[in-house]
Amino acid sequence: MQRRRRAGNRSLRGVVGGALVAALVATGACGVDDDNAGPGTAGEPATDAAATSTADPVEAGIPEVDAVQPLPAGAVVSTGIPSELPSEDTSCNPLLSLAPDDQPPAERVPEILDRGRLIVGLDQGSNLFSFRDPGTGELTGFDVDLAREISADIFGNPDQVEFQSLTSANRIQALENDRVDLVIRSMSITCERRERITFSVPYFRAYQRVLAVRGSGIETIEDLEGKRVCVASGTTSAAHLRDSLDRITVLSVNTWADCLVAIQQNQVDAITTDDAILVGITAQDPYLQIVGPRLNAEPYGVGIAKSTRRNNTDGLVRQVNSTLERIRNDGTWNRMYSTWLSGLGPSPGMPEPMYLPEPSTTPEPPR
Repeated sequence: MQRRRRAGNRSLRGVVGGALVAALVATGACGVDDDNAGPGTAGEPATDAAATSTADPVEAGIPEVDAVQPLPAGAVVSTGIPSELPSEDTSCNPLLSLAPDDQPPAERVPEILDRGRLIVGLDQGSNLFSFRDPGTGELTGFDVDLAREISADIFGNPDQVEFQSLTSANRIQALENDRVDLVIRSMSITCERRERITFSVPYFRAYQRVLAVRGSGIETIEDLEGKRVCVASGTTSAAHLRDSLDRITVLSVNTWADCLVAIQQNQVDAITTDDAILVGITAQDPYLQIVGPRLNAEPYGVGIAKSTRRNNTDGLVRQVNSTLERIRNDGTWNRMYSTWLSGLGPSPGMPEPMYLPEPSTTPEPPR
């Protein structure tokens, strides 16, 4: 029996040793110098198995290895605000949008009707807003439900939607290149973004918050001074921190799922974005909690390509706003909130719309 145990110990050490060598090769780390090789090297007798199993790793010639997890693909580390992040701009009222009219979809969106499907860009890793159900593999969430409501109003069928996965950084470009009809991806309505695209009226109002590990000591925005914070590339989240902090390291990643992995691997101290996104992250890890007060308000809108002579999107804007008006009035929005976002508390109700004034149809009197 004792021999079997020793043989098992040797096998276990062989496995551990092989894994350790692999780790050293992968990280490019150097072990002990050849001149200082420990017991068991060529020319020296092997030590007793039991003695080796209790020896200090350094004395046994086994180097200590700090396993460094790789950053998510496409991650960028910066001690300042990444250059691609949109800046604050209050030069307009970004919430104004075209009002619904009494035209049918055949008049508003004839090309989409002829195509037979609505093409919507979204995220596939934003838990509660748009994500793949692990049981069915189907896309689901608040934003997905909204896309289906728009499809139902256009085609009479909620399933005539083609979803395309977009990152925060490429969602505006997808609209400009006519790759998608709509972007429904928890996108805040801002004046700067309105320079390139247009928006529906707001369909949700979120507030920027901070997410940290329970017991980390991070309770307020000021506690992030000198810390590492994860944001999604192309969002406004990091820019808002500059109002309160002088020193901060920002890890910009492609998706909020990457931020979850980064904080679990201790690569960042916190995540900051809208509370609606953070509540979806906390649902995946009970050791995380949302801390601190509400920061900036973030009104979400459906992104639509800017109207041009070649591509008049005014009808599509009115079509989307017509759906938003309906789901506000018939209780659909509240049902969607209860299904997906009740972790934020009682339903605040859908934001009230603000419509652009319609151009006058009355001819001016002759002068």
